[in-house]
Amino acid sequence: MDVSAGENNRSSNYTTALIIVTSLFFMWGFITVLVDALIPRLRDVFELTYFQAGMVQFAFFTAYAVVSIPGGYLISKVGYKWGVVIGLMTMGFACVLFYPAAGLRVFTLFLLALFILAGGITILQVAANPYVAALGPAKYASSRLNLSQAFNSLGTTLAPLVSAAFILDAAVMSSAQIAGMSGPERDIYMAGEAAAVQGPFLILAAVLVLLAIVFALFKLPSILETDHDKSGNYRDAVKYRHLMLGALAIFVYVGAEVTIGSYLVNYFLNMDARSFILGSGIMSSIATTITGGDIIEMTPARLVGTFVFFYWGGAMFGRFLGSWLLRFIKPGNLLATYGMINVVLLTVAIITSGGVAFWSILSIGLFNSIMFPTIFTLAIHGMGQYTAQGSGILCTAIVGGAIIPPLYGALADVTGLQLAFIIPIFCYLYIVFYGKIGSKPYVMGAAAQPA
Repeated sequence: MDVSAGENNRSSNYTTALIIVTSLFFMWGFITVLVDALIPRLRDVFELTYFQAGMVQFAFFTAYAVVSIPGGYLISKVGYKWGVVIGLMTMGFACVLFYPAAGLRVFTLFLLALFILAGGITILQVAANPYVAALGPAKYASSRLNLSQAFNSLGTTLAPLVSAAFILDAAVMSSAQIAGMSGPERDIYMAGEAAAVQGPFLILAAVLVLLAIVFALFKLPSILETDHDKSGNYRDAVKYRHLMLGALAIFVYVGAEVTIGSYLVNYFLNMDARSFILGSGIMSSIATTITGGDIIEMTPARLVGTFVFFYWGGAMFGRFLGSWLLRFIKPGNLLATYGMINVVLLTVAIITSGGVAFWSILSIGLFNSIMFPTIFTLAIHGMGQYTAQGSGILCTAIVGGAIIPPLYGALADVTGLQLAFIIPIFCYLYIVFYGKIGSKPYVMGAAAQPA
């Protein structure tokens, strides 16, 4: 038997599987950030406070708390491949639901559609993250997942450009202005408002269903014990201390990332970044290059929203770079270093103004880059047959994106957007702790032996 040929075939199968699964990371990254673009528009349309606007993220990320544990159970029964297919189909259904939700222009229906969409993404994450981590040598798991997550970041980088063109492009009228319209004028305006979100989400629905069909047709390797061993359970999974501390790290990381990304447009509008951008030749050139349009004629929200590109673009570049760095630097050490850098950047954003504060807050995206995939692989390390359950617990912790943004919004209503950045500072300080101390594998209980 030619062992070398067998290993080459296995490596080839792993590479093909990695490419296929990585395409899914792009899609859910694109959709997640597209949701962020709804916040400034919904705040104007429904005249919401910052706290109420944060409820958009609450509806989206609460699904992680509700669906992740059942998702881990589902995947332990049907396998990772069919878990992905179910997740994609659920996402497609949710995107279709945006059509009537937008047409009726009822805020609660938007929240319902977002919840279902996030439920599908949750199932997808529970299946895809540990699958990618296991597609090769364990010592490169963080590097591999960072590479796949880099394409997730490519989706989050392109989404602001699409949202700026389709969602933030037209000025939103106030309730008083709408009330002053004639019947036909009001109908036209409402149709335009609905179309701003209906078209993109119908296209996404078609793409997601197509991806589900294609994914179902591929034969993927069974590489995790839970693909064939159904003995894993949550009772034993929670004994892994590094998993539970990692779940808290995921909670605060996602909360911090989503908080900053969701309120960037509002923060820039509050600091009158439009004047800063138009008054700077370099900034104006950057905005013109990215949008390809007349920036003078753009709404303030669209102009400043364009620069969110750098927040998510930094995350994309950082993950490609991180995938390389993690082959030479211990994952926990790099995680702690990046966490401390973000603490410094947020502090600068609080105590300064103008261009320094503007670019400091955008630079956080670069150092957010490796955090989720690195925390994830550190947390599931050595879990074996409990990997699906561990993934379910970690994805449940993504609910931090539902809890922390409204807290930030509530504080911002009292102190202002800038000072409220103290909340994500505490989040990143915990991540520093997890990278240096909390990520060391350990199983709690009677045996109390390292994993």
